Amino acid sequence: MDNFEGIIEFVAVAESQGFSAAAKQMDCSTSHVSRQVSRLEARLGSALLARTTRSVSLTEAGQTYYRQCRDLVDGLQQANEQINAQQVQLNGTLRVSAAGPFAERYVVPALIQFAQLHPELTVDIDFNSHKVNLIEDGIDFAIRYGKLEDSGLVARRLLPRPLMAVASPQYLERNGCPTHPTQLKNHNCIISNNNHWQFEHKGTALYIKVNGRWKSNNAHAVVNACEQHLGIAYMPKINFLQSIKNGSLNPVLEPYWSQGAGSWIVYQNRRFLPMRARLAIDHLLKYFRDWEE
Repeated sequence: MDNFEGIIEFVAVAESQGFSAAAKQMDCSTSHVSRQVSRLEARLGSALLARTTRSVSLTEAGQTYYRQCRDLVDGLQQANEQINAQQVQLNGTLRVSAAGPFAERYVVPALIQFAQLHPELTVDIDFNSHKVNLIEDGIDFAIRYGKLEDSGLVARRLLPRPLMAVASPQYLERNGCPTHPTQLKNHNCIISNNNHWQFEHKGTALYIKVNGRWKSNNAHAVVNACEQHLGIAYMPKINFLQSIKNGSLNPVLEPYWSQGAGSWIVYQNRRFLPMRARLAIDHLLKYFRDWEE
């Protein structure tokens, strides 16, 4: 078993690029991390890390060893979690950042289901749309939509979010129904996040700049304006399902709809998340995977 000592500390240092950062993630002292890694190097008879006063980097041997150890540590963690998930009684507070109607309508029920499975757990969902720093703001994970920035966080897709263009029957009767995205220049468009709409045709993206009298970053406001005949809207299909069902909105330009960017769950390196966060992430991924099957 001694052969495994120091591996977790080494992987943490390699991924955080520092002994202090690794110690913080592991909730232990820097001296403990340094000592364990040094003992590992001594047993292997090879330097895994190149240390200077300002930085820590992997040696060539360290890079090779890290690639192997990363899979080992991930597999060990998954095995532990499968056992713990059957026995652990989660407590403490799970803090989640989310925004938008998708989170309100679909993520919330999934988290309620998770909370019901763990009656000692408190769930705190922040629906403020401002950009949060997960570490500084104490957020376990966030739900995001669209193209993600390269933030160094782990991102996993919850669900694809294909787009849909719609308008009310009354608007189409008065203004005609467009048959190609380029015809949108002759229509009043209800703008949500931006006025450059991406369509697709035979696998090629088609970008159209649109204009209109109504603009809002709130999906409910866009849907309501569209139902009141103010123009054509283009957002994730999931926002229009009820309106399509009751006949207040009709699909338009269907052959050109884009597949969209999807909804994502983003978090720090899973290895350093508390158990409640790791199990909640697994629950959400399974919950929405079942939607696609």
